[in-house]
Amino acid sequence: MEKENMNLVIVGHIDHGKSTLIGRLLFDTNSLPDGKIQELKKTCKELGHNLEFAFVMDSLQEEVEQGMTIDTAQTFFKTSKRDYTIIDAPGHKEFVKNMITGASQAETAILIIDVNEGVKEQTKRHAYILSMLGIKQLIVVLNKMDLVDYNEKKFNEVKTIISNFLDSLKIKPLYFIPIVAKDGDNVAKASNKMKWYSGKTLLQGLDSFHVAESLTNRSLRLPVQDVYEIDGKPVLVGNIESGKLKPGEEVMILPSNKAVKINSIESFLTDKKEAEAGESIGITLNQFIFVKRGDVICKKDDLAVVADRFSANILWMSNNKISVNEKIILKLATQKTECIIEKIKQKIDSSSLELLEENAKELKEMEIGKVIIKTLKPVVIEKFNDVPGLGRFVLTQNSEICAGGIIV
Repeated sequence: MEKENMNLVIVGHIDHGKSTLIGRLLFDTNSLPDGKIQELKKTCKELGHNLEFAFVMDSLQEEVEQGMTIDTAQTFFKTSKRDYTIIDAPGHKEFVKNMITGASQAETAILIIDVNEGVKEQTKRHAYILSMLGIKQLIVVLNKMDLVDYNEKKFNEVKTIISNFLDSLKIKPLYFIPIVAKDGDNVAKASNKMKWYSGKTLLQGLDSFHVAESLTNRSLRLPVQDVYEIDGKPVLVGNIESGKLKPGEEVMILPSNKAVKINSIESFLTDKKEAEAGESIGITLNQFIFVKRGDVICKKDDLAVVADRFSANILWMSNNKISVNEKIILKLATQKTECIIEKIKQKIDSSSLELLEENAKELKEMEIGKVIIKTLKPVVIEKFNDVPGLGRFVLTQNSEICAGGIIV
């Protein structure tokens, strides 16, 4: 029987120890490729260093950049309870784009803070994005406790500051854990240098979390990615964002509201009788109708919302500001259309969460907007917390991503 898998994102201010923590997790769970630790020990010795766990990530990343095939340990570690996939989140702007387009699949997050430096601007910004994406299962780790002589008072000071900030976001971390990532204190094993802390280790905390309910149990949502002609018949292909489907079922093509039946499920080398969330498949219909990229397939009695206006939270990431009513491109699942930001109800500073302006006229780089978006043509949407794949989107200018957002 396969072990369950949990998607995990590790975030925090630059140099607060994320790479070291990831390297440590891979090491402590025996999840590194054979020979990797010996190789790193040798390299560190030649450089006159002790074993640096941040080098684990650097070394694996170099292999990726060189196009080499490496063990899945680059992104996976395992405990006796489950497998974990680390969704990497690099520097801040890339991180935001990454989360909106991919890492929003994370069910769990670790927010890492250097206890000596304390809570920084990027710490707050990353925390906001976690709240925006609805990630509820959070562990806050206060790293580098060795730099403050494992002092409980300093731990509590920083814990209070970040707790108050997270409270304002309505985020309640399940655990605050003092760690030294480079030495492994309270990561896989309890530390004997912080007797005042009697809580869980980081791995125990992660293992206590619950894997999210499968999207298979939700409403069918299949955005059409393309239509191919195979053996003279049209085959609609796409990735099932949620729900499941079988041949013979009645479905509706949105936004055109055309009702048809599924004739067959086409899958490479297999004859499928059912397909579910997460699978990329092809389907044929029982009659010929015009279907195009961007259309969304739903069960006939359980339809998604079709709208040309919706409320969203966005984070503007471009150096160029955006003004109300300025034309821009919306990309949502496989849909693409021109749109405008019709109204900026609130403009918020993404690091302090200070309300900058109500009914604002423009958004600048790294400002959050609570907005109303008006699209040129109707789009098929869901609230992000219901079906993430139809609830998150990007805005682009000149083919460059300039904002990411979620539908509320």
